[in-house]
Amino acid sequence: MKLKTPSKAKAAAAAAAAPPIEADTCLSLIKECHTLKCLKTIHASILRSHLHFNLHFFTNLISRYASLGSISYAYTLFSYFNSSNDVFLWNVILRGLVDNAHYHRSLILYTRMPHLAISPDNFTFPFLLKACASLRNLNLGSQIHAHVFIYGYSSHVFVSNSLISMYAKCGLFHLSKKVFDKMPHRSTVSWSAMIGACSEIGFHEQGLLLFTRMLDEGIKPNRASILNATTCVQRETVAHHMCKVMMDNGLDMDQSVRNAAMLMFARCGRIDLARSLFDGFICKDLVCWASMIDAYAHADLPLEALHLFNQMRSQCLLPDSIILLAVVRACSILASLRQARILHGVLIRCLMESKLVLDTAVIDLYVKCGSLVYARKVFNKMKERNIISWSTMICGYGMHGHGREALNLFDQMKTLIKPDHVTFVSVLSACSHAGLIAEGWECFNSMVKDFGVTPTSEHYACMVDLLGRAGQLNQAREFIKRMPIRPDAGVWGGLLGGCRIHLNVELAEVAAKALFDLDAQNPGRYVLLSNIYASLGKRKEADGIRNLMKSRGVKKIVGHTIIEIKDKIYTFVSGDRSHLEMDAIYSELEKLMQRIRQEGYVPDLSFALHDVDGETKEKMLYAHSEKLAIVFGLMKLGHEKLIRITKNLRVCGDCHTAIKFISKVTGRKIVVRDAHRFHHFMNGACSCGDYW
Repeated sequence: MKLKTPSKAKAAAAAAAAPPIEADTCLSLIKECHTLKCLKTIHASILRSHLHFNLHFFTNLISRYASLGSISYAYTLFSYFNSSNDVFLWNVILRGLVDNAHYHRSLILYTRMPHLAISPDNFTFPFLLKACASLRNLNLGSQIHAHVFIYGYSSHVFVSNSLISMYAKCGLFHLSKKVFDKMPHRSTVSWSAMIGACSEIGFHEQGLLLFTRMLDEGIKPNRASILNATTCVQRETVAHHMCKVMMDNGLDMDQSVRNAAMLMFARCGRIDLARSLFDGFICKDLVCWASMIDAYAHADLPLEALHLFNQMRSQCLLPDSIILLAVVRACSILASLRQARILHGVLIRCLMESKLVLDTAVIDLYVKCGSLVYARKVFNKMKERNIISWSTMICGYGMHGHGREALNLFDQMKTLIKPDHVTFVSVLSACSHAGLIAEGWECFNSMVKDFGVTPTSEHYACMVDLLGRAGQLNQAREFIKRMPIRPDAGVWGGLLGGCRIHLNVELAEVAAKALFDLDAQNPGRYVLLSNIYASLGKRKEADGIRNLMKSRGVKKIVGHTIIEIKDKIYTFVSGDRSHLEMDAIYSELEKLMQRIRQEGYVPDLSFALHDVDGETKEKMLYAHSEKLAIVFGLMKLGHEKLIRITKNLRVCGDCHTAIKFISKVTGRKIVVRDAHRFHHFMNGACSCGDYW
C-alpha cells in the first residue's frame, strides 16, 4: 500500500501540534520507532524543532521510513535533498530501495550519482550487486563489477563478498570462485558467501570441502556459514558431523540453526530425526512449524505435512505467509484438486489482504493439480503481477502441453513488463513440451538481443531438451560444444532424455559419461541408459549399468501411482497385490485390456525391461501402477467423473498408449501427472500430441 505524500498544510499542522524535540535525543527516538504512526509523530517534532535541516538526522529519518516498509515516503523525503553530494544519504536510499525489492529503481538512481559528482564507496556497491543478483541480470552485474574496479574497491572484502553472491545467483559459479580466489583477505562472511554460492549452483560437495577448509584454517564459523553449509549436506554421516560443529561453536540451541538441522536430516532421508528435533522444541515459533512442514514436503510426505498444519491450527496459532507457502508446496506434491481448493479457502480466511507471493503459489498449486481453469482464474483476479506470476502461468501452460497459449501469454507480458531469466526458462520449456522448434530458437536468440538477458545453464538445457525431443540429436550435441559455459547436469540430462526417445545409444553413452561425474547420485541417469540398452537388446550393457549403480550405492526410485477417491489417497506400485480389492481390480483390468486390444492396442514389449519371455513381459506391462490406479478409479468413481492420477516418475510409453485407448473405450477423460508434465487423455488422444 503506497502512502500519499502529505500536503504542506497538513504537514505544517502536524508539526505545530507536535512537541519540540532535543537534538541529543533525536537519533535514539527515531531508532526506537517500530510503527509508522510513531515515526510520523517524531517526524512532526523534528519539523517543529527545525532539526530536519540537519542532514544527519534527516538521513536517519529516511532510513527508518524505508526499514518500516514505507519506501515511497522515504523516497519523497530523499527528493528534497537529492542534489546533496553526501554519499551516505545516497547509500541509505539505495539500501531502502533494494531491501523493499525496488531493484530496477535502485539501479536507475545509481546512474544519477556521476552526474552530481558523487563517488560511490564500498557501501554503495553491495546494495547494487544485491539488486543485480535479485534480478539475475548478469549484464548489469558485470557493469557494476567494472565500476568496482574503476573506483578501486575490487580488493575490498565487503564488496567481494557481494560479487561472489551475485555471480552465483546469475549461474556463473566459476566467476564467483575467481573472485574468492583473488581475495587478499577473507572474512567469515567471505567463506559463507562462497559456500552459499556452491549451494546455489548445486555443487554440494565443493561447498562442504570449502567449509572443512575454513575450519582447518582456524576460522570460527558463524550462523550464516553453518546455515549455508547445512544446505550442502546430502548424507547422514555428514549431517551428524555438522551437528557436532554446531555444538562445538555454541550454536546448537540457536533457533534458526536447529530449524536448518531439521531440514538437513529430512534431506538425508532421516525424517524421524527431523521430527525428534521438532518435538524437542519447548517453544515452537512459526519458523519451527514452517521448517517441519517443509521437511515433510521435501521428504515427499505431503499428507504428514497437511496433518501437522492442521495440528498447528488446532492450537489456535495463526499461520503466516511462510507457513502457508510451505503447506501449498506440500499440497502441490499431493496433486489433489480437492485439497487444493480447501487450502485455497484457508488462505483466503487467514489473510485479509491478497499477497502477491501466495497468489502466485496458488497458481502453481492449481497448475500442479491439473486445473489450468482455476489457475487462470486466480491469475486474472490478481491486483498486481510480477515476473514470477507471469512466468508461473506461462510455465503452467507449457506443463499441460499448451505451447501456443504459453507464447500468447508471453507476448502479453512483454507489453507490460520486461521478461527475465525465469520467464525465458518457462517459455523455452513450453516450446520444448509442445515441439515448437522455430519459436524456441526465436525466443532463445531474443534473450540477449532484445532484452539483455544472458543465457544460463538452465536456458541451454531447455534448448538441448527441445532439440533432443525433436530428434535433432546431432544439432543438440553441436549446440553443447558451442556453449560459452561448462555444460551442467541439466544440459547433459536433456541430451540423454532425447537419446532415450530416439534410441541413440552412441550419444547416450557420451551424455551418461558426463552425468556419472556431475550427478553421480541421481538414479534416474543410470536407469535411463540401462533402459536404452535394454530396449535395443543389449542386456549385458544394461546389467553393467545396474551393477555400477549398486557399486556406487545408488538406489533406484520405486515407481508408484496415486489416486484420490472420496477424500482418501490410494497408492499403487507395479505388480501390486497389497490392496484389499486386488482380485477385483485384476479381474476388471483383464476385461479392460481385452476391450482395448479389440480397438487396436498392441503392447509395446520394449517397455518390459526384465529378461523374461514375451508372455510374461505382456503380463508385467498390464500390471503397471498407472493401469492399476485407472482401473480402481473406473471401479469407484461415477460414470461421469474425470479420473486424475499422479505418477512419481515419467509415465511409461506403453501405459501412455494404453491410456489413450482406455479413454476411447470408456468415454472418460483421464488426467495423468508425471514427473515432467501433464497428459490429458480424451477420446483416444492425448494433449501432448505424442510429443513427450
